[in-house]
Amino acid sequence: MTWLVTGGAGYIGSHVVHAFLDAGLEAVVVDDLSSGHEQFVPAGVPLVRTSILDTDGVLRALREHAVTGVVHLAGFKYAGVSVQRPLHTYEQNVTGTAQLLHAMAEAGVASIVFSSSAAVYGTPHTDLVTEQTAPAPESPYGESKLIGEWLLRDQARATADGPSPLRHTSLRYFNVVGSGREELYDTSPHNLFPLVLDALVAGRTPRIYGDDYDTPDGTCVRDYVHVADLATSHVAAARALAEGRELEPVYNLGSGDGVSVREIMTAMADVTGIAFEPEIAARRPGDPARIVASGELAARDLDWRMRHSLTEMVASAWQARQAHA
Repeated sequence: MTWLVTGGAGYIGSHVVHAFLDAGLEAVVVDDLSSGHEQFVPAGVPLVRTSILDTDGVLRALREHAVTGVVHLAGFKYAGVSVQRPLHTYEQNVTGTAQLLHAMAEAGVASIVFSSSAAVYGTPHTDLVTEQTAPAPESPYGESKLIGEWLLRDQARATADGPSPLRHTSLRYFNVVGSGREELYDTSPHNLFPLVLDALVAGRTPRIYGDDYDTPDGTCVRDYVHVADLATSHVAAARALAEGRELEPVYNLGSGDGVSVREIMTAMADVTGIAFEPEIAARRPGDPARIVASGELAARDLDWRMRHSLTEMVASAWQARQAHA
């Protein structure tokens, strides 16, 4: 059983590939390395350096490596930047997913785990987001992820009576942090953890945008989940599809309670040993006070649970950051 991981040279994708190997499953990576890193791909795992927009290249990879299922993580993931680059975002995330599904249909590969996003919810008017919360994306990125879910749904309907009916599930998650291995780290220029750690290493003061929200300490509360926990549930989803078990079309991978930005700053100071008082800046437009998701369905079906504390999340990110200073 071999699984193709699109975007498998990226921060999250490489953790997923390692999780597959640890579970005794074979993997092959498709990545154009636009934001991924060749050195993140484990030794012995084939790397097909191409874009998911290259249907012929993906088709060859599916056939040459006898792929039985796909974990689809490749895409353009920066919600804020997507507002300035909507056409690029739709091309990468919508057209790319459609092209991938074309290649899968041609090769007879009928199982896919899709990396969706909590960005499909926009600003929910509830303290705890569940899978029944109505999607209301507020960026081209969030919209593109929701359309990706629709593509899977519609292709499953279209192939239901054929020789290779598509089986799928989509995993929606919020802020992925930490590191499961020293050699794998978050290189995003937009994510909170690398931004704070880079600032501390450079001697700059990290910034909090708004401390007057209706939350216990006045700062925004969000879901932060450890990347290794996330990878474990990708493997669980893939195995369930391969075994023919029924899965929900979407799952939230959420903590159920959330962490405030102030709490993260405190943990950063404690773990790194670098004392600082974060600078307080004005609120950013559109930042809701709290977005936290329930992970109950995923806990039931996908071995999902929060195995790492906030301190462990920060410590693993700091250890990986130091290893690659």
